[in-house]
Amino acid sequence: MGFSQSRSLHTQELADKTGFSAEQIEHLHRRFNYLSGNEPTLRKHNLDNITDLETNPIKSKIIRAFFDKRNLQMGSGGFVDEINFEQFLTIMSHFRPMGEKVDEESINMCRQHKLRFLFNMYDSDNDSKITLEEYRGVVEDLLIGNVPEELRDNLGNKKELAKSIADGAMLEAANLCVGQMEPDQIYEGITFEDFLKIWERIDIETKMHVRFLNMDTIPSCR
Repeated sequence: MGFSQSRSLHTQELADKTGFSAEQIEHLHRRFNYLSGNEPTLRKHNLDNITDLETNPIKSKIIRAFFDKRNLQMGSGGFVDEINFEQFLTIMSHFRPMGEKVDEESINMCRQHKLRFLFNMYDSDNDSKITLEEYRGVVEDLLIGNVPEELRDNLGNKKELAKSIADGAMLEAANLCVGQMEPDQIYEGITFEDFLKIWERIDIETKMHVRFLNMDTIPSCR
């Protein structure tokens, strides 16, 4: 078997696993090589200089998500130090939009695939719940994530605002997912089932994309 034929078969195997077309896999492979410096694996520092991530306030969370074993389908928690190209494709598959002609079951599966990635990104301690402290951290990052570390001590008002926003959102989540709570009842955190309810009316298909990788084409969930 020639080299080109072997490569073609491997590309087809990756296409079957990830849902990407052969052309899209070739494009992603060029992007992977560019980011890794033609090394066989990517590490976190390789993603630091992606232009469209530079001003993203949750840049660090997005990068960590690429190395989360849950997103790589490698187990229930923990992180890897590096990912190979096939694992890179696994991560990128979370960013595929839905196609125009799909049935309701496919739509639900695609949405859950994307929302699980987001949930894992927020659930930083991997306890299957987004706690109030974790949500406060996300909101704080969104408000002050781009502020240099040496200036953050002067951002007390924004930190208080982040706390207020997160507390209100968590109360709203509790009311939506649990209903009327008893005075002494404690809402321990947002489960994945709760997360699906919260995002039920949000068009996640337009929220998760791969613009920061400058993709020319992206496939649809099938």
